Amino acid sequence: MNLEAIPRQELDCILRRMPKAELHIHIEGSLEPELIFRMAQKNGIKLVYPSVEALRAAYAFTDLQSFLDIYYAGAGVLQTEEDFFDMAWSYLERAKADNVIHSEIFFDPQTHTARGVAFATVINGLHRAIERGREELGLSASLILCFLRHLSEADAFATLEEALPFRDKFIGVGLDSGERGNPPEKFAAVFGRCQALGLRLVAHAGEEGPASYISDALDLLRAERIDHGVRCLEDPQLVARLASERIALTVCPLSNVKLAVFPELGSHNIGRLLAEGIVATINSDDPAYFGGYLNENFTATFAALPQLGARQAYQLARNSFEASFVAEETRKRWIAGLDAFFADCCGGR
Repeated sequence: MNLEAIPRQELDCILRRMPKAELHIHIEGSLEPELIFRMAQKNGIKLVYPSVEALRAAYAFTDLQSFLDIYYAGAGVLQTEEDFFDMAWSYLERAKADNVIHSEIFFDPQTHTARGVAFATVINGLHRAIERGREELGLSASLILCFLRHLSEADAFATLEEALPFRDKFIGVGLDSGERGNPPEKFAAVFGRCQALGLRLVAHAGEEGPASYISDALDLLRAERIDHGVRCLEDPQLVARLASERIALTVCPLSNVKLAVFPELGSHNIGRLLAEGIVATINSDDPAYFGGYLNENFTATFAALPQLGARQAYQLARNSFEASFVAEETRKRWIAGLDAFFADCCGGR
């Protein structure tokens, strides 16, 4: 395929239409203000914001913690299994519209069990939406349970025990919430237990935390994939390791700008990550809060970084399939479909 022959004016359409996977989406972060208000009214919850517009206007974050404060407050409207179903179904419909064919969805049970919502209520609602999405939308999706790193490892162990009766409904565990003061080593024992159980392992690292957190997530947690990871470029040896071991990074450009990891999209390092041979992917993180779902992350990033073209678009989409936790046969089928899509885009060129 002569990808360089594809004119730049066709790129926006290609980014929107190409098949892709999303590997870094917090389902609670897809809870749009309109749905928050609808659930609050249904469940008799009084919000501190008088309107949808006032709530959306509050999405002016200065760092990760200022976002997390409002994120956890918004999640408080989720009370019933139907609420969790509705939230996940709304995301899946948007993902389908963005030509996402596979999604690995993070969920934060501790955010809800701490409020008295049963673990079963959370996971059954989410899983039911995933099953319906597979049947009605033809969209593959899996759940990854995330431990909140600002809480204790003992709390994470307790959550894992709550989750084990539902082992068939999630494929792995992750680590999210604020990095500052919560290094990967804090959760080494619980991740060791999860590895012994055969769960897939991922971890947020190198967003606000230093590059050493990425190395620690790999060495101490045995993470197979790093969420964010953009600060890896501070350590050349780590960059070489990520590239040689084909350890994927799930990068979230709009999130990075919204949380002041980068001052603007034009200074984002996604292009350099790809040039270094790293299996970088583009994802939406918490799209209701950060201004865009997956296609918006692609189109805004490519518009801001003129060095990115059709070859990088293809590589990012291929990387998303390469890094997915799916059977090899499934992965090969998706990559073949991606190749066919780009071959069609190239035409006779």
